[in-house]
Amino acid sequence: MRKDVRVAIEARRAEGGTASKILDVAERLVQLRGFNAFSYADVAEELGISKASLHYHFAGKAELGEALIERYASRFTGSLDEIEIRPIDAPAKLAAYAKLYGDVLRRKRMCLCGMLAAEYQTLPKPMRSAVVSFFDDQEAWLVGVLEQGRREGTLRFSGSASEAAQVIVGGLEGAMLVTRPYGDPARFQTAADRLLASFAADARANAV
Repeated sequence: MRKDVRVAIEARRAEGGTASKILDVAERLVQLRGFNAFSYADVAEELGISKASLHYHFAGKAELGEALIERYASRFTGSLDEIEIRPIDAPAKLAAYAKLYGDVLRRKRMCLCGMLAAEYQTLPKPMRSAVVSFFDDQEAWLVGVLEQGRREGTLRFSGSASEAAQVIVGGLEGAMLVTRPYGDPARFQTAADRLLASFAADARANAV
């Protein structure tokens, strides 16, 4: 993320209040409709403020989009840090990771960056870079967990940990997307459980 955008975000955090409310509304709209399907007018109307007030906090929609990704990624990273410090094995960490996606779906929303990925070609360039960074960070964290599982003998997969991480992220994001029209989180859970089970080492084989 560009230094000027990060400085602006930190300034808005210090202000709090209106800027946070703008981000809350915009995040929900992206998760429900997509980035291109809402406008500043939608946010202003919901909050009962003027569009000029929105532009005071976020110069344009591209800047708002960058701030949304930065905040979402920061929260997600915080959740990963919480998982990482738990005294649990690699399969339990993967299950906790999948639960982050399931919790979003149970709130009748989609992964923010998953929604943005669907609109990738139409996004401003800085937003596209931020979306890619989000998924890169997810995969990097998963690589660590997968390698831990290999060392423990609790996970089994062919190829590199990086390739396996791509399969997990793609599988969970895809499961969310397909589940959405059915409105049944159980469909996602079934897909997630089967996906993660495919990485589980055979306990009987390990015992031999």
